Amino acid sequence: MHLPSVLSFLIWIPVVSGIFVLTFSASATLSRAVALFGAILGILPLVPLLSRFDASSSAMQFVERVDWLPHFGISYHLGVDGISLWFTVLTAVTTLIIFIASWQSVTKQVAQYYGAFLVLSGCMQGVFASLDGMLFFVFFEAALIPLYLLIGAWGGGERRVYAAIRFFFISFLGSLAMLAALIYLWTQAHTFDIDTWRTLKLGFTPQIVIFLCFLAAFSVKVPMWPVHTWLPDVNAEGPTGAAVLLGMLKIGGYGLMRFVLPIVPDASHFFAPAMIVLALVAVIYGSLVALAQTDMRKLLAYSAVAHMGLVTLGLFTFDRIGAEGAVMQMLSYGIVSGAMLLCTGVLFDRTRNGSIDAYGGVANTMPKFATYAMLFSMANVGLPGTSGFVGEFLVLMGAIRVNFWIGATAALSLILSAAYTLWMYKRVMFGAIKNERVAGLRDLGKREFVLFGAMAVLVLGIGVHPKTFTDAIGPSVESFLSATQGSALPDDAGAPSYDARHATVAERAPG
Repeated sequence: MHLPSVLSFLIWIPVVSGIFVLTFSASATLSRAVALFGAILGILPLVPLLSRFDASSSAMQFVERVDWLPHFGISYHLGVDGISLWFTVLTAVTTLIIFIASWQSVTKQVAQYYGAFLVLSGCMQGVFASLDGMLFFVFFEAALIPLYLLIGAWGGGERRVYAAIRFFFISFLGSLAMLAALIYLWTQAHTFDIDTWRTLKLGFTPQIVIFLCFLAAFSVKVPMWPVHTWLPDVNAEGPTGAAVLLGMLKIGGYGLMRFVLPIVPDASHFFAPAMIVLALVAVIYGSLVALAQTDMRKLLAYSAVAHMGLVTLGLFTFDRIGAEGAVMQMLSYGIVSGAMLLCTGVLFDRTRNGSIDAYGGVANTMPKFATYAMLFSMANVGLPGTSGFVGEFLVLMGAIRVNFWIGATAALSLILSAAYTLWMYKRVMFGAIKNERVAGLRDLGKREFVLFGAMAVLVLGIGVHPKTFTDAIGPSVESFLSATQGSALPDDAGAPSYDARHATVAERAPG
């Protein structure tokens, strides 16, 4: 008899809990209690997952495989390595954080709100654990539905429906391109097994097309410039929980690592200079536009564009330090951006206003809140000792090893992020109390204080002792990079050696 693995419990406990909340919960109080219980149950499988995970191995662990549609080579195939491990942990923790943070702020259609979040959490777990291309696509697309509903139904802005529709269609169009690539790979391998796809010998033209198809899907979720335009609307118009979830879960960067680079390595090296240029544009453009924002949530949206530009840069340096930095940047900035968005959510829930100019002197009335916000702001800047420093430092080191001027240009993010983050903090927190609305603000309650305290521990824990995370990430990154070093071209295609292609990346890059 087949026994489900820990990963199946991580996926299906939230999904079943969400369906149960939608079906059987009547009152708001009962819905919250049942949903919280489901979120806590969803964290329990992390105990055996973390305790039994072998950090020294790059192989997939906790593997589960069951034939689903064997005639088409589709299977229910799950597994995690050192990279996907931490994303599954982040997904479960994020779900619980959002539930605690929105305990009092969500007052309408409570069962539907928490049910949608639980289903979304399970789909996200499926994305990070899938080792079958079609299974990945099913979870990837299924996640769009609850996200669309959350943004459109529970958003606080007048344009929330527009933001939801725009996000859905931009994501859906990219997904259609990815589906075309998946089907083509199936015609070549007669299976949707991702490991088998990495051994295919594909011509250069098919690799180019597959690269562009995958990029269309994953660039939206990174988000990369110039397909980032949906994010400011979602941050400003959608509920804080949806913005936090999108900020903390980096599906796009994960997809680039799992699908694009190892399956079409020749095309990845060919497009590497262009991707590096796009990454640098995102870093500078996102930071400069953030400086011009008057809304806190939109400022954080453009901050995300800039920080995620560093992720793209780290991946396409094809350097181990840079790639490890990209993973750490996704994890650490996910926590930091989530914490920053929750800070803006606290103010918005109290005043229903996200404008920076509506505040001033908040530290006088909310000293506990101001202290936490300062810590998270310093992490957003990349202060040593916080999680924000680890990923940025590794990415910049990897970029400098490829080309000094690439690293120097990317390092502008440190200066620019300090400019817009501290500018926002100064105008919101410091100075005299600006108006009666600020004067009447209440400081953090016990629930909020404990929530921010837990996130502060994560921020400082990763910053002070990143080895816990890099020990597990390192072997998997090395294995992933070894897959990008070989060629996927047919043996008689005269493909250049890895050294030649790697040198070409550095020589053709800016500067």
